[in-house]
Amino acid sequence: MFSWFRDITPPERKTFWACFGGWALDALDVQLFSLVIPTLLGLWHISKADAGLITSTTLIASAVGGWVGGAISDRIGRVRALQLMILWFALATFLSAFAQDYSQLLVLKALQGLGFGGEWAAGVALMSEAIRPAHRGKALGTVQSAWAVGWGAAVLMQTAIYSFVPPEIAWRVLFGIGLLPALLVIFVRRHVPEPEASPARAPRAAGQSRTPLLGIFSPDVLRVTLVGLLLGTGAHGGYYAVTSWLPTYLKTERHLSTLGTGGYLAVIIIAFFCGCIAAAHLLDRIGRRRTVGLFAVSCVIVVLAYVFLPFGDTAMLLLGFPLGFCSAGIPASMGALFSELYPGGIRGTGVGFCYNAGRIVSAIFPFLVGHMSETIPLGAAIGIDAAVAYGLVVVAVLLLPETKAVRLDAAPAAAPSTMPGLAARAGE
Repeated sequence: MFSWFRDITPPERKTFWACFGGWALDALDVQLFSLVIPTLLGLWHISKADAGLITSTTLIASAVGGWVGGAISDRIGRVRALQLMILWFALATFLSAFAQDYSQLLVLKALQGLGFGGEWAAGVALMSEAIRPAHRGKALGTVQSAWAVGWGAAVLMQTAIYSFVPPEIAWRVLFGIGLLPALLVIFVRRHVPEPEASPARAPRAAGQSRTPLLGIFSPDVLRVTLVGLLLGTGAHGGYYAVTSWLPTYLKTERHLSTLGTGGYLAVIIIAFFCGCIAAAHLLDRIGRRRTVGLFAVSCVIVVLAYVFLPFGDTAMLLLGFPLGFCSAGIPASMGALFSELYPGGIRGTGVGFCYNAGRIVSAIFPFLVGHMSETIPLGAAIGIDAAVAYGLVVVAVLLLPETKAVRLDAAPAAAPSTMPGLAARAGE
């Protein structure tokens, strides 16, 4: 399964581990908040809506951070931008440990969101340019699985620290540990080189500005940006339509407590990891479009089965695996697909915008579920909205070209080809 890893060069391996570690530690820092929400509800006497606002603010900030962070990576280089973003979100997480009230934590979590959105964009651009085309899909998909590793580590840390430290102090200790990702910067500085295809290493023509932030809306790449935004919206919309309302659905309509058990959480985390690895291999085997389309259709089938078929508690636990598995395949594929659709000069900007801006637009889907559930059963509302969202993903991939095994260049402007950003295929 990981035999391809032996085929890549030492610099490629070091780049892989730097990005894998960055994404895992990113997930660790982000997931800590969801684990300390019960403590904060009691200590600060805030409402669940207040806690939800912090999560929403973090996601919106991450969308802005992905766009801006990608642009920064296009301007100063992938490696330098990756270091900057890692330091940013690690410091924001650490400072959250000293928040004295709700308002301070809200601001600090927004700053954290800017950092982790930018870190993803810079890391994807770095990986796409550093890893050879034959293994690019496997590498980027496998790096996405690091989110499950960081998520699992956060759960273990929370369990361990809360076992020995009073809750009113334990949550601060957890956020304080969030500074640890900053140590990864030392490894990145010493061992990760700037890719040859990075625009930071490309000569700049006289009077030419590198990577304007709005360059992804220029006429030659506008179609790519709009279709990419559609894909990101559908992918995130389907995910949030399900995860935002599934606990309520299980409790109110199925009268189950499965989602709140540690067993269910473990199943979802393991399934997410496995889904990323499966998508990673399919990307380089059957191509980007088929992989994304396959997982989108599978998500629709699994979600509809979950909300309409009369399963019991144990079956719900088991069905959590395909649910987590299928939902992981699309985000694991988007890094490879988006990075291959843009020319080098705006690659980071495009990747960061399409992936993260979709989060903002996708916010309409959880709202629609709640609105529709006033007139139809909640399960039906979840199923319909998820099906529509993942249907948008299918439409988007049908509008995009296959980018499997293309070589990436550092061109600051779109090449005059049928689709901007696509260089010659490897071996041609």
